[in-house]
Amino acid sequence: MKTITILSGKGGVGKSSFAASLSIVLAEKYKIVAADCDVDAPNLGLLLGIKKFKNLEKISTNYKAFVNEKIIKCKNKDKLSDICAFQAITLEEGIPAINKFLCEGCGACKLLCPEGIELRKVKNAKILETSTKYGFYLVSGQLEIGESGSGKIVEVIKEKAKRIGEKTKADFIVIDSSAGIGCPVIASVRESDFVVGITEPTPSGLNDLRRALSVVEHFKIPSGLIVNKFDMNKTFTEKIERFAKEKNISILGKIPYDVRFVEALVNLTPLILYANEYQNLFNKIKDNILSIL
Repeated sequence: MKTITILSGKGGVGKSSFAASLSIVLAEKYKIVAADCDVDAPNLGLLLGIKKFKNLEKISTNYKAFVNEKIIKCKNKDKLSDICAFQAITLEEGIPAINKFLCEGCGACKLLCPEGIELRKVKNAKILETSTKYGFYLVSGQLEIGESGSGKIVEVIKEKAKRIGEKTKADFIVIDSSAGIGCPVIASVRESDFVVGITEPTPSGLNDLRRALSVVEHFKIPSGLIVNKFDMNKTFTEKIERFAKEKNISILGKIPYDVRFVEALVNLTPLILYANEYQNLFNKIKDNILSIL
């Protein structure tokens, strides 16, 4: 079972739309599991037309600090607001109060007042799972409002997708990662067999792609590029192609600008089903990926 992770340096370049269509063309010949690891803004399910998930599980991957009655005896309680890097602790009439929305559960306050502070696990996310009408399972996750720990949530999603893949004897896990280079991206990329980088012909698109690929290079994972909306700025597309050549990265495909990308999203339909002429292009991209794998 191979893992293909799709990432982008910045948002809005068509990463999730690409992930939805690639999943469908792969599922035509192979058994796959799709995993939406963009836990801060998951939308792969919407792009696949899923309006309701069948299974929902609330999970705990993070801690929060809580004040107990022994805090009064703590000699260091007046110093708690200074030690908190997230400014989550304030003093109210000499008694520390912790803002649960600012607390990151780092434990610094617990070290200062070990008896007066408790670290408790909190339900910081939900994991969702469902079958799709395209013949494969989708696992998704959603970080709760005001909570943290997105990287750890991604690990839970990946593990659940792996278990489903083993049970269904899947050939591939397709991961739709977050944009950027933060914790959820690092967690998504780690242990992948191949990474597809999505970019657009703009200065920010290329600059952010470079940063994202640095994460991929760190883990020594083979990768390839997709240039979306390539015909909007062909001069800059050529610059991206030169960059790929310098880095010895394959250009897996170039997708033209098409307003039907947006129309497909509005209609909760993957692009290759909304505009059938893209079927051949995505099959060629699939073949390019598999030839490297």
